[in-house]
Amino acid sequence: IKEVQGQDGNLNMGIMVQGKWQTEEFAERNRKGSYIRTTTTFRNWIGDDDFPVEADRYHLIVAHACPWAHRTMIFRALKGLEDVISATFVEPLMVDNGWEFSAGGDPVTGAQYTHQIYAKAAPDYSGRCSVPILWDKKSETIVSNESSEIIRMLNSAFNQFAANSIPDLYPEDLREEIDAVNEVVYNNINNGVYRTGFATTQNAYEEAFSDLFTALDQMEARLEGQRYLTGARITEADWRLFATLIRFDTVYVGHFKCNRQPISDYSNLSNYMRELYQWPGIAQTVDMPRIKQHYYSSHLAINPFGIVPSGPNQDLNASHDRNRLSSAP
Repeated sequence: IKEVQGQDGNLNMGIMVQGKWQTEEFAERNRKGSYIRTTTTFRNWIGDDDFPVEADRYHLIVAHACPWAHRTMIFRALKGLEDVISATFVEPLMVDNGWEFSAGGDPVTGAQYTHQIYAKAAPDYSGRCSVPILWDKKSETIVSNESSEIIRMLNSAFNQFAANSIPDLYPEDLREEIDAVNEVVYNNINNGVYRTGFATTQNAYEEAFSDLFTALDQMEARLEGQRYLTGARITEADWRLFATLIRFDTVYVGHFKCNRQPISDYSNLSNYMRELYQWPGIAQTVDMPRIKQHYYSSHLAINPFGIVPSGPNQDLNASHDRNRLSSAP
């Protein structure tokens, strides 16, 4: 699966067709049994002529639950761009109208639902109305809805305004290795949990399940002798994996049937996850009650009574052992 993402699936999903919102049965979309993530559409770049680098010009629409949106909030926090790029969170539940804002709507776009933002940017738009959305306040259009590209913009485009000075998270000398790790992690872990949880045949489920845990085993082994996924330096590859790891034991083990073992049973991955969670500014990007509410209460074909489990108990602030391995600035 080529990396094109942004959708956090619902089992009775909505879709825009020629600018009109309509519902679509998930089973019909997945009639061959395997969950196929749809492509993102808006792929513009900050720094191009139409989208110059400016403070307080751009706005993020995100969901606490969505791991793709979570990536963008992580990079915004790491760089200290909260006063440079505004953000609005949608409500946890995604039902008949898709992602919905709280009463009063999004204060920037005025929308009540994300599909209205897509219609505003492209009146004849057809496709998913996913988050994250990077919105241009001046031209009133969508810059990008591709999280993997938004985080690279946040990594480098706004350095002149960044409150935090941190090393490049996509350094040129590591790009080939970062891309290779991202490929494995995206196909088999980030998207792998969805391929597992949204499979509608036993064979599709078992294939995705096998791919997922094979890749997790590989990452566990990779982290045995080095601090981060590409060595001693933390990079975007680590944060892309983190967004799935942090949801794994709470949601994916039970709700998505990813139950061979939780992350807490992996020595390296669990310590690594706690280290990243404890990185300055990151804990504030994780809202576990809203994450749980979204998955367990939106996916009623999987969890028909919408019951949100009380556990598991996690101490994400517990000490970790990653200091045993060297790190580099």
